Amino acid sequence: MLLYSSTSIFDEAAARVVKEEEWWFESEEGNLLKWHWPLGLIYDSHTIAASIRPTTSSSSLQSVPLRLVLHLVSPPTEKLLLSPSAEACKQAFMGQMKEADFIRWGNTKRMTGLRKAEQDGLWEGIKEHNFDEYWRVASKVTPTTTPARSQSPPLPSSTSLHTRPPSADPQTGNGGPDRDGAYNVRNIPVRIYLPDGPVIQDVVPPLLDDGSPNSLHDFLSKNLSKLFPASPSEPPFHELAYPIIQGVEIPGDAEMAWLGACMAGADGWVNVCIGIIRDHGSRL
Repeated sequence: MLLYSSTSIFDEAAARVVKEEEWWFESEEGNLLKWHWPLGLIYDSHTIAASIRPTTSSSSLQSVPLRLVLHLVSPPTEKLLLSPSAEACKQAFMGQMKEADFIRWGNTKRMTGLRKAEQDGLWEGIKEHNFDEYWRVASKVTPTTTPARSQSPPLPSSTSLHTRPPSADPQTGNGGPDRDGAYNVRNIPVRIYLPDGPVIQDVVPPLLDDGSPNSLHDFLSKNLSKLFPASPSEPPFHELAYPIIQGVEIPGDAEMAWLGACMAGADGWVNVCIGIIRDHGSRL
């Protein structure tokens, strides 16, 4: 965000000397901020990192401000993995969108079929905070929120977190299946982020073998069975850990297809961050 704000931070003389390609950020705790991560993921990652740090009071977990330290020289490029230039960020963003496109549909025809002006429009919408410009193109790539076949009642439009314009959802006609629907994708692009741990990526189909919707509980119990047992001895769903997406703690019965259509980031990925519960009740 500060990449384009040098004139707001420095006086005119200092701004001429500063080289934006040498800027880099770290958190107050000394963690590097990766340029190619969405801001929501950066904050969620910061939140779960705080969940494993010692604290003297559980009430301090109610708010976890992300304080940033801006460095102006000597970026640790070997750790950042990406130069802090706008073009590098754009290429990383477009690469993530294409990968998500392949995971969802089994090919990248939707992304590669976009005109160059449309692909540029995706990035310009993000850079300029222009949702309408971004969504004008993104609606051609991402799935619609059509519910599963009689598995889930349709959500009222007023409660949907997905602000997709109604005109962007194709008409199925005669109640037929929506080929672009969230439950008709091949897989949902999902990654799991653990505090101080590896990033986990797995194949996540929208439906289970028996035809029922694949839930967040199903997904997490498959990949993190120690934290999310398939058959917990007693409720609640979150006993040792809890998942957050876009700053929201998500219930276990949330359907993965719905999350893929409604809680994915601008790059098409659902980033599930796992916080740790201390003392069975102390959480962020």
